[in-house]
Amino acid sequence: MIVEKKPGVPKYICNEFAPKSKDYVVLIPIINEGERIHNELRRAKEAGVSYYADIVICDGGSKDGSTEESILKSFDVNTLLIKDDVGKQGAQLRMGISFAISRGYKGVITIDGNDKDSIEDVPSFISKLEEGYDLIQGSRFVKGGVAVNTPWVRTIAVRLIHAPVISLTAGQWFTDTTNAYRAYSMRYLKDERVQPLRDIFMTYELLAYLSVRATQLKMKACEIPVRRAYPATGKTPTKISFFKGNSELMKILFKNLFGAYNPK
Repeated sequence: MIVEKKPGVPKYICNEFAPKSKDYVVLIPIINEGERIHNELRRAKEAGVSYYADIVICDGGSKDGSTEESILKSFDVNTLLIKDDVGKQGAQLRMGISFAISRGYKGVITIDGNDKDSIEDVPSFISKLEEGYDLIQGSRFVKGGVAVNTPWVRTIAVRLIHAPVISLTAGQWFTDTTNAYRAYSMRYLKDERVQPLRDIFMTYELLAYLSVRATQLKMKACEIPVRRAYPATGKTPTKISFFKGNSELMKILFKNLFGAYNPK
């Protein structure tokens, strides 16, 4: 089914393999992740993640065959959304959030599709949502968290630059602010003072914005321990280029600090 573009939501193709069956949904943005997404979904199936939440793939237009219907169904994927419009991760997440709102989920968990994160921890995020938290940030740096083969330059950038600036903006200390493994209550996402479905969020702006807006509005936020593992050898799985990508992230970080993404 084609879902036509509307303000704040890109045009996309919706392939529902099954109806809504859970109160919560896991949104996984991907593009050409190949075996990485298959490994992640395999681990999710082994851990019984689909018992706790519906799994929805938010595809940016993969051409590598990784989103073939029979493969996704074998891993208990509920729905495949394929963006047919402009934008990168932010557009993919807006697509997924809009779909989650239309289906009436109580909360959303987001996780990268590159097999770095402990998808087995989805029930822990749901437990915090059930406790009434509106933003739950996964962190490899809190007690119980595990960081495996994290490139030293990334550790320095997160701990000494990104986390302090996000924490200053949020008014609450967070330790792993570049980590997209997190959960949001629907109360948070649907609040008129938040408005995540805006075309201003094309790349990584939405992650930065949603990291800080909850506590700015006096909503409840916390961190929980997760595992994030980088490969011991080979290319680091990331869509962020070292120079251009990181400079764009810095611009977003400081625009966020000064409220550029707040609803007018």
